[in-house]
Amino acid sequence: MYFRDPPPTAAWQHLDARTGFEVVYFETLSDGLRVHGCTTALEEGQTWIVGYMLEVDHGWHTRLARVSSRSALGHHKTSLAVDSAGRWRVDGQAAPHLDGCRDVDLEASAMTNALPVHRLRLAVGAKADAPAAYVRATDLSVERLEQTYARAGDETGRQRYDYAAPAFEVDCRLLYDTSGLVLDYPGIAVRAG
Repeated sequence: MYFRDPPPTAAWQHLDARTGFEVVYFETLSDGLRVHGCTTALEEGQTWIVGYMLEVDHGWHTRLARVSSRSALGHHKTSLAVDSAGRWRVDGQAAPHLDGCRDVDLEASAMTNALPVHRLRLAVGAKADAPAAYVRATDLSVERLEQTYARAGDETGRQRYDYAAPAFEVDCRLLYDTSGLVLDYPGIAVRAG
């Protein structure tokens, strides 16, 4: 098995870029996995709360995301759905700018960096593009995020990936536990439980 099943729950502490915390709960479904999460933060003087529910199939392809947020900008909700061909709908409307994305990436979440590594199952030395439907924390706007994952050599049984998201000038090494959950996302979050 590439990764073990996720634990019933996990948590991350936000670092540097923001102050806050994320907690998630994993639920096994007959045809995949459901993740319920909530994250709160203070970032650049602005506070926000984001709650989410994600569903993925057994191959960790995103099927559905329901996200809500509360910030000084007000209360927002959005839903994203993707079919097996990679065609997305946002709040029921076709979103062709996201077509071909296989993952959802929540700005508010460290957990969503688990989706591409589970889905891609890269061998050491392999690299892959992993464009994602990127959901902003405060207003839940959705955009396409070009990103890549390159698997580096393991470190004491933990997988490492070189991650890049040029739009945000992010280029760092992510460390994952045996369940494929991020342990260390430099400048963003560390696993707290």
